[in-house]
Amino acid sequence: MVLTFMAANLTIATLPAHFGYKVLEHQHHLVTKQISHYFYYFYSMRVFKFGGASIATPEKMEALLPIISNEHEPVLLVVSALGKSTNALEKIVNAACAGNKNEAIHLAEQLELEHLDYARALLDETHFIKAADALHTYFNELKRGIKLADSSRYDFSYDQVVCLGEICSTLLLHFYLVQKGLPFDWVDARTVIRTDDTYRDAGVDWNYSKQQVQAVIGRKMKAGRSILTQGFIGATINGDSVTLGREGSDYTAAMLAAMLQLESVTIWKDVEGFLNADPKMFSNTVKIEALSYNEVIEMAFYGAQIIHPKTIKPLQNNNIPLYVKCFLDPSLSGTTIQAEVTGINYPPLIVLKHDQVLLQVTSRDFSFITEDNLSRLYALFHAKKIKVNLIQNAAISFVACIDNRADKIKDLTEELNKDYKVLSNENVSLLTIRHYTPEVVEQLTANKQILLKQETRKTLQVVMK
Repeated sequence: MVLTFMAANLTIATLPAHFGYKVLEHQHHLVTKQISHYFYYFYSMRVFKFGGASIATPEKMEALLPIISNEHEPVLLVVSALGKSTNALEKIVNAACAGNKNEAIHLAEQLELEHLDYARALLDETHFIKAADALHTYFNELKRGIKLADSSRYDFSYDQVVCLGEICSTLLLHFYLVQKGLPFDWVDARTVIRTDDTYRDAGVDWNYSKQQVQAVIGRKMKAGRSILTQGFIGATINGDSVTLGREGSDYTAAMLAAMLQLESVTIWKDVEGFLNADPKMFSNTVKIEALSYNEVIEMAFYGAQIIHPKTIKPLQNNNIPLYVKCFLDPSLSGTTIQAEVTGINYPPLIVLKHDQVLLQVTSRDFSFITEDNLSRLYALFHAKKIKVNLIQNAAISFVACIDNRADKIKDLTEELNKDYKVLSNENVSLLTIRHYTPEVVEQLTANKQILLKQETRKTLQVVMK
């Protein structure tokens, strides 16, 4: 059997069905998605995203080999920094911005030695020498980032330093895969993901990035090469490094799958699938077999750490399923996330965010907090790049629950105090429960001081102390 494909500005190409193209049945005819220019979308190819926990030690990285090598088609790997290295890099940038450049350089040299020890445990002598040389090049880039670090441009300085975590972890995995004879090409994500200059939470230039991804990654995969790249990072038009927000590797995986129209995305975790709550915070969690895009994006928005909030949109827009599976036991079924899910009664889905600040903003002149004041307040939060996790307003007051970012809150309150009276409650927690029950609400709020409560048909949120 053969399939016929029509591409814009191309003649018809006839290819064997076993090439892995996705066939769609519609009214008894075989149809395919329209393709632009030269590019054939390899629908059976998949994206695997591995987080820091999955590569935290050389032994864990080695244990991923069966998962990767079992793929019969080229695969696209999106990988995070080694476990704990992002925290180490944050200490480095904090020291550098505080003016302690020598301390920052010392910490960077320690981190380089840790990566070299990792490489030595993982690689044979030939590949270790190559890996050490490559690592040294990028640790020199890290040191340049330290020298440029400036507290007046903290977010910029942060991104120039922290992005090196993903670069170095993927270099280690690349040389290991090459050593094992797997046809993987390493791609610096900063050469294909173009963004704006919103450092630490950059917005992606989708059109330019898509062209680059197809031209660089797509061509290689079309030629039968698997790809290894980084999550979480990109670059501005000027070539400055940016990050896409904490846990942004999930978003990178989803973007690349959408831009290449790949079959699916699998996020490999150290848990058996999508759980109804964080097992580090709650006992007796329950794995959920399947969720809808809508359900997951709600949970991600409220702060569930298992999926990055931006991940779902490119997948939903392109009807690409997302799987959450356990790298410790790949035989487990995991969780499927897709457009529609039927026949499932969700348990209460719980998100608990600590280290929150509840701000109460009251108009000094007793003017109502209606459209005029609300638009000014929203614009101010947006300008300060502060995400509001919960909001409520009354006649002359506006209440917002936000993450405790001392530097940003200081600037915000100074601006607010010009026209408003500002009160705050610090060290509060935000509890969100989807599909709540009275019993669960009572259990989780027992002996807590309730500062604010909002309730809809499916979702309950409580700010408590």
